[in-house]
Amino acid sequence: MPSFKTLDDLPPAQRVLVRLDLNSPVEFGPVRDDRGSEEADMTISELAGSGHLELEAPVKGGQVQDNRRFERHARTVRELAEAGHRVVCLAHQGRPGGETFVSLDQHADILATHVGHEVGFVPDTFGADALAAIRDLGDGEILLLENVRMCDEELPEEDPGIKAETEFVRTLAGEFDAYVNDAYSSAHRSHASLVGFPLVLPAYAGRVMQTEYEANTAIAGQEFEGQVTLVVGGTKATDVIDVMSHLGGKVDRFLLGGIAGQLFLRAAGYSVGYDTHAEMDLFDRQWDTNHPLIEEIVTERGDEVLLASDMAYEGADGQRAEVDVTDIEGDGVFLDIGSDTAEQFAAVVRDSEAVFLKGALGVFEDSRFSLGTVTVLEAIAETDCFSVVGGGDTSRAIEMYGMDEDDFSHVSIAGGAYIRALTGAHLVAIEMLEQTE
Repeated sequence: MPSFKTLDDLPPAQRVLVRLDLNSPVEFGPVRDDRGSEEADMTISELAGSGHLELEAPVKGGQVQDNRRFERHARTVRELAEAGHRVVCLAHQGRPGGETFVSLDQHADILATHVGHEVGFVPDTFGADALAAIRDLGDGEILLLENVRMCDEELPEEDPGIKAETEFVRTLAGEFDAYVNDAYSSAHRSHASLVGFPLVLPAYAGRVMQTEYEANTAIAGQEFEGQVTLVVGGTKATDVIDVMSHLGGKVDRFLLGGIAGQLFLRAAGYSVGYDTHAEMDLFDRQWDTNHPLIEEIVTERGDEVLLASDMAYEGADGQRAEVDVTDIEGDGVFLDIGSDTAEQFAAVVRDSEAVFLKGALGVFEDSRFSLGTVTVLEAIAETDCFSVVGGGDTSRAIEMYGMDEDDFSHVSIAGGAYIRALTGAHLVAIEMLEQTE
């Protein structure tokens, strides 16, 4: 069980600063609202108005996409507001200089829809406008401040003690009685809004932080009587190696797909897992870095690891085609595990007491190559087992292909923090919650 305080420990009638993670895809095209072109072309510094900014960059007219992060965080925000607290939210969007580095004005509207309560917005983070809006807030009211990454003291990865002394943290802390961190998906980042406030305010975990932590550490902290299976795909071989190294004594079977699975097939001697043209950069660099460890795992733990027996690719007619890995010769681009492999993986899942999944097994966004990911997810959903599905893209497949989140024990909205939890790496923001008074 976590050793940090939760909302259950929060005293009544507090002025609460809440850190959320509302980072979302942004679709560029027509502007969401009725702003004229003059305002749409404002610089970030003109829009934010605080003067505490890292750089000036054009704010593009993009449409922020709704996603499950708003829905999940709305539970924490709603609970606080309905309890009569004054609720001020911090969140980030994109990175300075990136295409999705935009204002949070649209985020306030989307969050309000999920909370079922008006969410005010101020285009400032800790300047005069922000402080005035915070002081005007009434009991049960909610305010969202501007993109926290517009503050030049937010982003550098620094010691929490340094972050606690920043003007940003010190200025805002004086306006609040308590700090709530609900941003589990950013818990591995030592940024000011995540690690500075627990050193200067009583700190608590929000409901997302609490449930994500409990579910994602279950593989290391719980004892399961039956088979424990870890399904790992995605694009990073290092993630797979780190997870397998850390959880070797906790996991009985590893089912490997995605880019990582192809690199393991390469180590096993198959003609898979190679960059097939000069522009491709998926396999060879990772192979050069990781192949000694991959080969060691294949050799010493082969009985625990199930690799693909067939692969799917785009045929000459543009349709899905499949080939047995023993018949692969020469160059090929493989976009999913094959049908036989999907059924083999599903059979292992059905015999498991606990299943953890991280990363897609193929390019599921293309329905032609969704079979592997969807087949395994459906097997997990249909099996009476403890199950955690993690990784933002992977969890999105559940919604895309009409599955019900309630059929899984937990669907994580975290990516980097989830993989770090599986590998046993420390999550600095959680450590700070555990150290709070």
